[in-house]
Amino acid sequence: MKLLITGGGGFVGSRLARALLAQGTLAGERIERLVLADMAAPPPDLLADGRVEARTGSLLAHTDALRTEPFDGVFHLASAVSGECEADFDLGLRSNLDSTRALLDALRAHVNAGGKPARVVFSSSVAVFGPDPAVPLPKLVADDTLPAPQTSYGTQKLICEHLVADYTRKGYIDGRAARLMTVTVRPGRPNGAASSFFSGIIREPLAGVESVCPVSPDVSHPMSSPSHTVDGLIAVYEASREHFLGRTAMNLPALNVRVSDMLDALEEVAGPAVRKLVRFERDERIAGIVANWPGGATAARAARLGLKPHENFAEIVRQYIDDCKALPTAAQTLKALQ
Repeated sequence: MKLLITGGGGFVGSRLARALLAQGTLAGERIERLVLADMAAPPPDLLADGRVEARTGSLLAHTDALRTEPFDGVFHLASAVSGECEADFDLGLRSNLDSTRALLDALRAHVNAGGKPARVVFSSSVAVFGPDPAVPLPKLVADDTLPAPQTSYGTQKLICEHLVADYTRKGYIDGRAARLMTVTVRPGRPNGAASSFFSGIIREPLAGVESVCPVSPDVSHPMSSPSHTVDGLIAVYEASREHFLGRTAMNLPALNVRVSDMLDALEEVAGPAVRKLVRFERDERIAGIVANWPGGATAARAARLGLKPHENFAEIVRQYIDDCKALPTAAQTLKALQ
């Protein structure tokens, strides 16, 4: 089979690529070709695999060529992140909405020419949920909670969820949208996501570097580790249409934790001196965005696929430390920060 991962050079995309290459099959078929499309080239270990092909540049620049190229499956992860979309409205529309529409139309053109519909997993986000006077935000958002996004990023993700559902209804793709929880701990430097500090308050202290937390300790949010996120994406792809249960988006499992819980876990794993490297300095822009995000989530449909969250945040901290020893991209993280 031939697969495409958009955003395949990024953190989640490259981990997904490694997982797929390691298992060698997906949904019972042998993986023969894995195309990784991203703005930058994927890590060297992926390029060294003969099954991998890299395509660099904007997704919009590649979609015309994709109209005549058959793919058995697509993981659509590429997007601009939340903070970027708030700062640059046109960037968000172009990177998240326009590129998704162009990708779906390329897959539709292949079907209209007589090809088989590709199975598509779209990575949506918990940011589709938000408070609205007409739709109060529950303490825990569920699969059937009515989305009311309060950011451009969340709005664009929600629109794409509906596009994936409608292209599936029309038979152009076999689409599934999975709402990712905030993935932490991410290696590397902070990015433009408003949620970036959730990784920073763990990653930087472990490297002996001070980190600033821009929100209060009692802020709660649904989290997922990188490995559980990848497992979720693969499970959603492999689920039958009946087991996925409809066309609407599915929440992936979340560990609902407060910032103070995260720091307690950091201290449990690394000691009080490491925890003291985190200081609180409120950033009104970031705090305002985060205040419109859910404090927690449930994932009943994902549970029926056998997916579960971590039991505690200390597990996620330990996984990050293990990743820094094992993964080429993560192994450089602590060194780069020291």
